[in-house]
Amino acid sequence: MQFTKHGLLAGLAFGTLVAATTVQAQEDVTITVWSIDGANQVGPSDTFSAEFDAMDNGIKVDYRILQFDEIVNETLRAYATGNAPDIVSLDNPDFALFSSRGAFLDITDMAANSDIINPDVYFEGPLNSVSWDGRLYGVGKYTDTIGVFYNKDMFAAAGIENPPQTWAEFEEYARKLSNPDTGVYGATLSARGNEEGTFQFLPVIQMSGGGYENVNTEGARNWLSMVKGMIDDGVLSQDVLSLGQWDSTGTFNSGNAAMAISGPWEIDRMVEDADFDWGVTLLPTFGEGDARSSALGGFNLGIMSTTKHPEEAFKVLEYFVSQDDRLFPEFGYLPTRGDVELPALGIAKKDAALAVFQEQLKYAQPRGPHPEWQKISKAIYDAEQAALTGQMTPDQALSQAQASIDTIIKK
Repeated sequence: MQFTKHGLLAGLAFGTLVAATTVQAQEDVTITVWSIDGANQVGPSDTFSAEFDAMDNGIKVDYRILQFDEIVNETLRAYATGNAPDIVSLDNPDFALFSSRGAFLDITDMAANSDIINPDVYFEGPLNSVSWDGRLYGVGKYTDTIGVFYNKDMFAAAGIENPPQTWAEFEEYARKLSNPDTGVYGATLSARGNEEGTFQFLPVIQMSGGGYENVNTEGARNWLSMVKGMIDDGVLSQDVLSLGQWDSTGTFNSGNAAMAISGPWEIDRMVEDADFDWGVTLLPTFGEGDARSSALGGFNLGIMSTTKHPEEAFKVLEYFVSQDDRLFPEFGYLPTRGDVELPALGIAKKDAALAVFQEQLKYAQPRGPHPEWQKISKAIYDAEQAALTGQMTPDQALSQAQASIDTIIKK
């Protein structure tokens, strides 16, 4: 068979075009990312997804916003039908539900070979929340925790020099600072019958030697008795049984409570609205030098095990992690890593508060991890509600919760 010059050139051109098209097709990989960021305000996932998508690196990112109450069930349905995203962002206690079922990709070896993701630099709590059976299934996206805000002006007027370090001091100061005549409560917190209640009560169980699998500790019983006594005596408002953390802390922010158990999400509001001097201290312990704990909030990022592009999805994950130093300056979130320094903002109260919450994160423990966390959490906050409303004694309430949890864990 003979080839003319033009035919040969045409053939070469066509071959080059086919080769280029093939390379382009291989490079045009799309990674889907699901998160709640962007639903109410701009966040890390929507911002970093758009930035990565704009890069000319052969990987595109298709970002989808889901509502907080929908994302777990929507992701489970998508996984069951083979339509799961490549990457999803979940509240940290929900992570184990997916890891334990093999729904998340094991990234242990990928992280070991990464120059960006280093599990050793993460706080223990966030790292535990993305681990299952000794393997790594994701990375912390951002985190938060709780401490005690206190009104320095009220403390000074009452002759109290330092914030409470133990729960006994917390009660002592709350009773001393409570003033029904002026509508000032000694303290406020959230014991609401939902995840917020568990979020604030579980650290008490943990620092008293228990955990989600062992809730009926002496310390937990004593703490419930203490809180109920303060509610009964008007030192705490009855509203702590129904208010979430944001609304409960609003009582402190308005000058109507001397202390508040809450988290770093309150700092900006404090700086803007509080017309008194305030500070933050670590969550009290049961005795001086006793074990500490605190709640672990925030979200994690994981790659679904059904992804057809694990390497490309991991590159997107690496980009997100590489931007951790922007989490607080741009979005007000605390990083899950101890090697990310928060920049000084030049606002003394804010910088001091952030330092305390960074210290508190060293002791924050995850809710779980357990694939049936939502059922376990309900047993815990139901017990708290039953004890604080007087429907049961603390021992009866926690014994009932323990029986329910034992059944859940042994399934």
